[in-house]
Amino acid sequence: MPTSVTYTAVLDVRRSTAEHLSRLLRDHRAAVGTRGGRRALGCFRQAVLILRWFLDGTRLAQLARDNGLSSSTAYRYLHEGLTVLAAGAPDLNTALERAKAAGLTHLNLDGTVVRTDRVAAPGPNGADLWWSGKHRHHGGNVQVISTPDGWPIWVSPVRPGREHDTTCARHHGRLDALNNLAAEPGVPTLVDLGYENAGDGLRHPVKKPASGELTEAQHTYNKVIRGVHGVCERANSLLKTTFKALRRVSLDPSRITQIAAAALVLLQLEYDRTI
Repeated sequence: MPTSVTYTAVLDVRRSTAEHLSRLLRDHRAAVGTRGGRRALGCFRQAVLILRWFLDGTRLAQLARDNGLSSSTAYRYLHEGLTVLAAGAPDLNTALERAKAAGLTHLNLDGTVVRTDRVAAPGPNGADLWWSGKHRHHGGNVQVISTPDGWPIWVSPVRPGREHDTTCARHHGRLDALNNLAAEPGVPTLVDLGYENAGDGLRHPVKKPASGELTEAQHTYNKVIRGVHGVCERANSLLKTTFKALRRVSLDPSRITQIAAAALVLLQLEYDRTI
């Protein structure tokens, strides 16, 4: 008596996206000198495996079984896909140059915590490095820059979930780059109060003083900033709702850097939009 059921499923992704990833994998195999007929899967089937993991969050054990692979081979195929996709993600300077060339009025910056269930690691003062006190779970902090209509144009390398948004944004001169963009072409970046005092180029609501009240003008300013900046939540939502892999990562947390960058590339391919 059969112990399993075979069925046909449709992957909700454009074929051109799968074919693009397949070409990237083909070029990667050529670059590393892989000989023909030495792989268990062809480039297109490997691309489908990777896209199933991204879009549906399919477990690697299931992907391995569906394709007649060992678990180690399935992981290797996935990591190859992450590598070739993430390599196509724009760096910060490229993203800001595109924004400037497009004549955008402003940018949005916001952080999102990508949940992870990997083992905790000790941090400063014995604190759990990847534990987010705000979200009450382990995760990695990824900074996302988006356009005025909430389209993501850049994602940062991951930082431990315990770090504050401002601390994460300061790494590798990101805040300096955003402040320079506001100073020269006049393109400010809207943020929330989590980035308070991060620089003149970052515009955030006015914080209520410890002993006093906000003026009417400050209340109005805050409403405008929050209203315009609120659309940035769309960027984080687009990434996490499109790709189930970003809702909870079971790989090493450091892999979130590649996963987020690869997801951005796939999103841009699907919508044929970079800015």
